[in-house]
Amino acid sequence: MCQGQPSPDVYVPSLVVSFSSRLSRSDSRSALHSRLLQLQSRFTWDLRKDDIELENLSTRLQDHIELQLGQRGAVARSYSFLAYVRYLQDRPKDAVSLLNQSEEKTRECYGQESEQRLIVTYGDLAWLKYHTGDYTQSESYCQRVKYPTGSSTVLHTEVYGEKAWTYLKFSRSYYPKAIDCFCKALELQPDDSEWNAGLAIALSRTEAVSCQKPLESEESPATKQLRRALDINPDDGVLMSMLALKLVERALKIGPENPHVTRYIAKYLRSQGEIERSIDLLEKALKRTSQSAFLHHQLALCYKNKKIAEQTKKPSNIQMKQWRRLCIHHLEEAVKIKTSFLLAIADLALLYGEEKDFSRAEELFQQGLKMLESESENSICQAVHQRYADFHFYHTKKEAEAIDHYTQVGLCLHEPKSNFFHTSYDRLKQIAERRLSEDGNDGQAYALLAVLAKAEDDKKKAAEFYEKALDCDEDNDKYLSALCTLRMEL
Repeated sequence: MCQGQPSPDVYVPSLVVSFSSRLSRSDSRSALHSRLLQLQSRFTWDLRKDDIELENLSTRLQDHIELQLGQRGAVARSYSFLAYVRYLQDRPKDAVSLLNQSEEKTRECYGQESEQRLIVTYGDLAWLKYHTGDYTQSESYCQRVKYPTGSSTVLHTEVYGEKAWTYLKFSRSYYPKAIDCFCKALELQPDDSEWNAGLAIALSRTEAVSCQKPLESEESPATKQLRRALDINPDDGVLMSMLALKLVERALKIGPENPHVTRYIAKYLRSQGEIERSIDLLEKALKRTSQSAFLHHQLALCYKNKKIAEQTKKPSNIQMKQWRRLCIHHLEEAVKIKTSFLLAIADLALLYGEEKDFSRAEELFQQGLKMLESESENSICQAVHQRYADFHFYHTKKEAEAIDHYTQVGLCLHEPKSNFFHTSYDRLKQIAERRLSEDGNDGQAYALLAVLAKAEDDKKKAAEFYEKALDCDEDNDKYLSALCTLRMEL
C-alpha cells in the first residue's frame, strides 16, 4: 500500500454511519409523507389542476378578500384557498404567506375557538413545507392537527364546511362533492347559517346546470333550502337574490302565457342586467298583447340599456343606430297607445335629440312640460326636467336652458335624494367648475355652487358662495336676497 494512503478500515465505520443516516432520513421522510396523506388538506382532496382556470379562480378569490365577501371567517378561508392556487401556479413563497394570513384572520374571528377552524390550514402548511424541503416544519404542523377521535376520517363540522366551500368554488364538476360535505356538516350542526347557506348555493348551481327540472306544482330542493337558509339568516342579500330568481323562474313556468307575469319579470330581469332574456320575454308578451304601452316602454328601455352597455365596446355606428331606432320605434308605439305617458314622451324626445332631429325633440318636450302642470308625482316631474336639461346640455349646447332645468329637478326640495337629484347635482357642479376654470369672476358659477351647497344642507358654505357671487356681480338682487335669507337662517 502506498505511503500516506489511509487504510480502508478507517472509512468503513463512517460509511456505515452515513448510509444508516441516509436510511434513517429516508424512513423518516417516508413516515412523514404517510402522515401527510392522512391529513384533511387541499393537497389530499383530489383537486385536479386541469379542472380549473387558475387565473380566473385567483381573481375571484382576490375579489372575495378585497371586498370582504361572505359570512364570518369567509375571508380567512379565501386566503387559504388562494394559497393553494398560488402553489399550483408554482409560487410557494406566496402560498406560505397567504396561509399565515389565513391563520391570523382565523384567530381574529374565532379567538380561543380557532383550532378546529385551522385544521385544514395546518394541513396545507404541512404539505407546503414538505414540498419546499422544510421537513421539520412540516412535521411540526402535522402535530398541530387534532381530529375529534384521533382519526382523520371522523371530522369536525368546520372541516366538512371548508371542504365543501373548496369543492363549490373549484369547479362545477365538484358540486356533488360540495353538496355531500355540506350535508355532513349539517348533520352535526343542523341550524348553522353558514352550512345552510352553502348547501342552498350548491343546490342552486347544480339545478342551473342540470337538465332535471321539478314539477311546476313543486318547489325544487334548492328553493326549499334557500327558504331554510333565509329563515336562519333573513338578512343575507345573496340568498334573497337567488330565491328571487328561483321564484321568477317558477312564475314563468306556472304562467307563461300571462302577460302581467311576463311584464314584471322582464322588468326585474332588466334591472338585474339580463337584457337579452328580458327582451325575449317582452317580445313574446307583445305577440299576445300588442297594445300595451308598458311593454313597448320596457322594450325601449332594454334597447337603451343595451346601447349604453355596448358603447364601451366600440360597436359599429350601424349597430348603435339600429338600437336607437328600435328604442324610438317602441317609444312611439307606447306614446301612440297612451298619449299621457310622460316618461315615454321625455325618453322619446331625448332620443330624437341624439338623432339631431331637434324640432321633433323640442315639440315632444314642450308637450311633456305642458302636461307637467297637472302632474302630481314628483319623480315624473324630475325625470322630464332632467331629460330636457340633458337635451340642451349634450345636444343644443344651450347651457342656460340646461342649468334652469337641472335646477328644477328638485335640488332644493327637502326630501330623499333621488337618482335624478344626484345626476343633476353632478351636471351643475361640472358646469360651475368648468366656468370658474375659464373665468374666476363668474358670478353665476358661484351662485350655482351656492345652490348645490344649500341642497346638501351646508348653509354656511352656501352663504360663502353667494358672497363670492356678489363680489363678481354686486348689483344682483337675486344673490343678495338669497344671502340675506341664509344669514337669517344661520
